[in-house]
Amino acid sequence: MQQNNGLDKSQMISFAVLCLVLFGFMFYFQNKQSKEEEVKAQQQKTEQAKNAVKQTQASNINPNVTPNAIQTAKLSNKELNLEFASLGGQVSKVELAEYKAYDRKTDKADLPLNLITKNNSNYGFQFKDKTGKVINTKDLVFAPAVNGNTVTMTANYNGAVIQFIYTLLPKYTLDFKVRTQGLAKITSDNKADFIWDYNVRNLEKGRAQEQSHSEFSYAFDNYKKYDYDGRTTMDEEKETLNWIGVKQQFFSSVIEAKNGFTHSKGNQENVEEGEYLKKLNYEGFVQMTGNELNQDFTWYFMPLDLPLLKSYDKNFDEILPLGWSFIGWMNRGFFIPIYNFIASWGLTAGWAIFLLTILVKLILSPIMYKQHKLSAMMRVIRPEIDEANAKFKDADPMKKQQATMEIYRKAGVNQMAGCLPALVQIPIFYALFRFFPNFIDLRGKGFWFAKDLTAYDDLIKLPFKVPFLGDHLSVFAIACTIVILTYTIMTSGNMQQPQQEGMPNMKVLMYIFPVTFLFFLNTSASGLSWYYFVSNAINILIILVIKYVILDEKKIHAQIQANKEKPKTEGKFQKRMREMMEKAQEQQNIQGQQKNKKK
Repeated sequence: MQQNNGLDKSQMISFAVLCLVLFGFMFYFQNKQSKEEEVKAQQQKTEQAKNAVKQTQASNINPNVTPNAIQTAKLSNKELNLEFASLGGQVSKVELAEYKAYDRKTDKADLPLNLITKNNSNYGFQFKDKTGKVINTKDLVFAPAVNGNTVTMTANYNGAVIQFIYTLLPKYTLDFKVRTQGLAKITSDNKADFIWDYNVRNLEKGRAQEQSHSEFSYAFDNYKKYDYDGRTTMDEEKETLNWIGVKQQFFSSVIEAKNGFTHSKGNQENVEEGEYLKKLNYEGFVQMTGNELNQDFTWYFMPLDLPLLKSYDKNFDEILPLGWSFIGWMNRGFFIPIYNFIASWGLTAGWAIFLLTILVKLILSPIMYKQHKLSAMMRVIRPEIDEANAKFKDADPMKKQQATMEIYRKAGVNQMAGCLPALVQIPIFYALFRFFPNFIDLRGKGFWFAKDLTAYDDLIKLPFKVPFLGDHLSVFAIACTIVILTYTIMTSGNMQQPQQEGMPNMKVLMYIFPVTFLFFLNTSASGLSWYYFVSNAINILIILVIKYVILDEKKIHAQIQANKEKPKTEGKFQKRMREMMEKAQEQQNIQGQQKNKKK
């Protein structure tokens, strides 16, 4: 029987047609995308103009708001440089002194890292006076007074005094106290509405990746439970939030309420281009006592560094998206500690990842050995499988399957054993997918032509955007795709070809998979591509060593023949499969008899 070892003429024609269709779609979407970008740019200009009008209107709410009335105050330590604006008494600038932001003009991380600047964050407390008029502290003018590491912002409204007291503390912490006196004379509200509008600034190289990691995060149930929301809206009407934060890829702005936020809700939307990635709006209530607003809060403007997050003991470590359950445990308990241990030897990040990959492969080597031994056994019994397929070519497919399984059973080959390495690789892959773009110790660390292992490398720049690829080609992603394709070709020799018409050629599908993988890796962290390049290169070496040094197919053939002579005991899985097939065959026979009777 002739074996199909590659692409026949019809498949080559189909593949060529598919390529033409794909290129047609690429050019179509490219033109469509450029038109959409022009529309979005015009919309953004219009929106900026509207925002400017809104800001002017807001400044006119209070007649005391004049350019001369706007003042700023500053506080600094080795971690944070802060500015406070008298309009609204808010934090108007937050710079993390020990970190830098990515500059697209220079293709380097050399800009000051400002989480808050240029009015991208705006917050205040809203309530109504006894006439029903809405009052928001964002519209009031505060007078700043600096004393050591404390700034006191004081505002007056119809005889009521409102104070915001900010105290800069270590560990990226800003204590925030709200004190009022005489507010009970002008309002009968028993709660204030805390409103926070936040535009996430683009700080990293990989815009799409950073945007996908920007979202609401919050804790409740006395800090015991954590949740996040990357969708369009959030709604926590029944829970009391201990803190609410806006998480970015490597940094987070969080406000903690000592007595909690109630009836929380929010919404968010992506910003496709420009300085910002996402717009988030949050609203939640804080209690007032005796119609006075005297509450304690704490701001945290912090890097998402796991030891730092754990040190707060407020469930902040959950903000770091290392994966759920067993996935998160692998990152927290294995990959991060092992990487840190290897990096402590003084190696660069790229070589630390290289050694980490080798260590993982050594741990998985027993499983890989069993997999390749199974492949060798499959090669040995291939003639018997082909003979059975030829014998039952025109027979019932069920009988053909039963004959094939009988050959496997007599030879002592367990096909399910080949699934184990793939199943083991899935959680590891997902753990690493979470590890590389979120591990702050890799941020800004370069290796060869990759300037940041948490972002893609773009050594090859394209003059236009390609759908799903972008405007660049990642060299690490291309190299990884090539070794995966090579590994696939080396391991697909034992795969059976379809014996029935209409069944897909699995070999062709396996060859296409590495190519589609390129689209995923091209915009992913280059550290992930480097890891999988090394991992699959080691796989190829292992295959060669096992095939030519460790495994002897003559001995395997002798072992299979000996297995055939031994009495066989069915395992639970094999027994269940046999019984299922026998029932299916019996049902098929009954249906055939019923059809004959009708005839």
